[in-house]
Amino acid sequence: MTKPLKAETVSNETVAPISLAPQPQPAPSRRFGKVWLLVALVALILAATAVWWLSSAGGTVQYTTASATRGDVIRTVTATGTVNPVLTIIVGSYVSGVIQELKCDYNTEVKQGQVCAKIDPRPYQTVVDQNKANLAVARAQLEKDKAALEYAKISLDRNARLLKTNAVSQDAYDNAKSAYDQAVAQITFDEATIQQRQAELASAQVNLDYTDIVSPVDGTVVSRNVTVGQTVAASFQTPTLFLIATDLTKMQVDTNVSESDIGGVKLDDKTTFTVDAFPKRSFQGSVTQVRQSPQTVQNVVTYDVVVSVDNTDLALMPGMTAATRIVTAERHDVLRVPSQALRYVPATARRVPAGRTAAPQDRVWILRDGKPVAVPVTAGLDDDSFVEIVSGDLKPDDQVITAERREGTSRSVPTPRF
Repeated sequence: MTKPLKAETVSNETVAPISLAPQPQPAPSRRFGKVWLLVALVALILAATAVWWLSSAGGTVQYTTASATRGDVIRTVTATGTVNPVLTIIVGSYVSGVIQELKCDYNTEVKQGQVCAKIDPRPYQTVVDQNKANLAVARAQLEKDKAALEYAKISLDRNARLLKTNAVSQDAYDNAKSAYDQAVAQITFDEATIQQRQAELASAQVNLDYTDIVSPVDGTVVSRNVTVGQTVAASFQTPTLFLIATDLTKMQVDTNVSESDIGGVKLDDKTTFTVDAFPKRSFQGSVTQVRQSPQTVQNVVTYDVVVSVDNTDLALMPGMTAATRIVTAERHDVLRVPSQALRYVPATARRVPAGRTAAPQDRVWILRDGKPVAVPVTAGLDDDSFVEIVSGDLKPDDQVITAERREGTSRSVPTPRF
């Protein structure tokens, strides 16, 4: 190991002893780079905060106000529906054939049992005539066999008397007895055949009667799907010939309400709706049915809500599109403020100290002596336009603040609630 040299004095200067051993060099510190990065980040945050503070605090504040008023707060559910008759009867054809005659058209007022169309009856009339002839043959055969029965009975009685005197053999008597029994059975067979022919005739007569297409109810024809000369085939599915609405003075609107709104809809809820044909007229109705059957279209679940409406003046027509508003809750003659008033918070009140959060509460800000003053309130029903004020130190005609804008800045100050 090398020993250190002793210090020598030269020209009144002292030379420190020099070690000949190698000294370790200090490694570059990584902490130095992290410190600078942290300092730069903090500076950037402070700069952004300063810009926001100056932009929000600078300039003159102008407030947008609205008066607290008394009025109605009505919560509604909007839906689109279709106007339909309350009851629509589908009139079809039970038999196939060619339409020979039409007696009903669109808008025809019909009575129950009135003939609306007629199918060519000749093929069915032929079957009826044939079955009538078969029935007549069966009845004639019965009369013939009754006569044969009488003769068989006389022959049996004769052979019975002769057998007692041994004038005929036992075999002759047995033959007579067999002929009589067969005659009795033939009478039963003929009676059954007559019943069969009567049933066939009745069936043919039913088909013949079905060639007359009649209205089953009193009503109005709203649709006609056949023309004279057209052939209708009723082999697999009954064709629809007419649609008859029983009473057009009573209509209903079938609306589709989304699953998010269906929970607030109840029976007898008041409704209003408009149609494109009368855009300035509002029709009144009520909910008469909330159907439990869901309808899913493109993963959107809706429910059919039926709204009944009076149509005495026949202004509404089947198939019209109705923009419906269902009233789910309402308050009348209550103190109310615009909904924006409860969402507004002054910019200065939004500056929350570090480590604290602003507790949400119902309050409005009113303008007093040019400054916003917070007034605690209890909010009630909200219809997205107005909010009911149930309680609080708020009076009608108080000017509640809904927004603010600072003059001299390039932006309008937002008013979110924390």
